[in-house]
Amino acid sequence: MKNVGEAPQEELATGERSTRNRVARSILDHGPSTVADLAKRLGLTQAAVRRHLDALVNDDVVAARDQRVYGARTRGRPAKVFALTDCGRDAFEQSYDKLAVDALSWIERTAGGGAAGEAAVAAFARARLEAQAEAYRKAVEAADPEGRTGALAKALTADGYAATARNAPVGEQLCQHHCPVAHAAERYPQLCEAETEIFSRILGTHVQRLATIAHGDGVCTTFIPKAAHQADDKTSKTDTSASASKAGRNPA
Repeated sequence: MKNVGEAPQEELATGERSTRNRVARSILDHGPSTVADLAKRLGLTQAAVRRHLDALVNDDVVAARDQRVYGARTRGRPAKVFALTDCGRDAFEQSYDKLAVDALSWIERTAGGGAAGEAAVAAFARARLEAQAEAYRKAVEAADPEGRTGALAKALTADGYAATARNAPVGEQLCQHHCPVAHAAERYPQLCEAETEIFSRILGTHVQRLATIAHGDGVCTTFIPKAAHQADDKTSKTDTSASASKAGRNPA
């Protein structure tokens, strides 16, 4: 006889799968995560998180690795983080990757291959990003100087990139935890290069791509120097000061 309150085996299995999917989705949205990070975000015990991670590792959906440390390294071994594998990413919104690769390959061949083919793919990549960039540009321009990277992250998230912004020692890091065209970008880095150029133009400063999912990293990471925001602040203060000094003057 079944105990009171005991769920049927199918319901238990469904609940397990649902929670497991939440764990994987949280890693997708927030990037490589520790057990403690996941437990806090999902409202689970660390023991429960470890159990789901063990299953996801066995299914080749996530993999464990040492956490990257930025700045001065603290004592002791780095914490383990869990990141999505290529297999895990395939489960999230990447059904059009083969079509994208085929289309880029056709563009490359039609242009004659070699340097001409690479240039044609680069031109396509820039045109594609330009079409998306208007929404990003509007979001950034509407934000205060110190909030522009965050505004860009939100705009990217709306396009499926699961992006976040975080402070770094001498600037900020824009992190994209998902890339809908990761497999295409692995073969055609022009897609990543065009995206970096667009970020630079929108933010009005040189930016540096530190890591990409296409190259095997867990997150696409772009560094934005602090000088960019300081320059915006100085320009704003200069404009305000100039306006104040001219206020009340006779135009003649």
